[in-house]
Amino acid sequence: MKSTYEIIRLKAGSPLMPNYMYVILDRATHEAAIIDPGWDLELITTCFRELGAQPSIILLTHSHFDHVNMVEPLVERFGSLVYMSAIESEYYQIRPTNLIQFHDLDAIYLGQTRIQCMITPGHTAGGSCFLLSDSLFTGDTVFIEGCGVCNMEGGSPEQMYESIQRIKRVVAPHVRIYPGHSYGKPLGSTLGDLEKCNIYFGLDVKKHFVDFRMRKNQKPYFPIDFREL
Repeated sequence: MKSTYEIIRLKAGSPLMPNYMYVILDRATHEAAIIDPGWDLELITTCFRELGAQPSIILLTHSHFDHVNMVEPLVERFGSLVYMSAIESEYYQIRPTNLIQFHDLDAIYLGQTRIQCMITPGHTAGGSCFLLSDSLFTGDTVFIEGCGVCNMEGGSPEQMYESIQRIKRVVAPHVRIYPGHSYGKPLGSTLGDLEKCNIYFGLDVKKHFVDFRMRKNQKPYFPIDFREL
């Protein structure tokens, strides 16, 4: 069965650790959304111009600057509605223009495309994933190669463990994973692939997970201070 939507991938930011944004285009209505817009307004607006669409909604996985810094310019230009979890918004006191706070398992409709909100704390207090019929947009909760750091304000390795266990329980193996960053493996790998190659998906004892996630002297994949793996 053909999907109700298509995904357009955009890459912007530092060459050492670029951000990935995703445009979701509903095939039936041509309504569009963007996930975690950052860094390059021209790139984003050119994409929408070429699609002949406007971002009616902006979906935010979490509130870190590199995932939200183009929200206000897009709202000003297009009047987009902005969705962020109530937990994230209230904890960090982030309230962008046109904000709609969502709760766990709320559904957002983009034309005929259903988007389910999953609150998956660990990297931040109210970080979230967005689940579509065969895609999961994970922000900095889950990467193909690992998971987000848990030592920043509002982060928790215990909550990250629970979030990953929940993803394993409720998301089907065929669903493709689209994170906010990549460290070498292809974006869009299936959850089944992650269960084979992502070490955090194989740690089924919480203490083992926490100890490994918070271990000292971790090697960064890139020579920068702020790292996600």
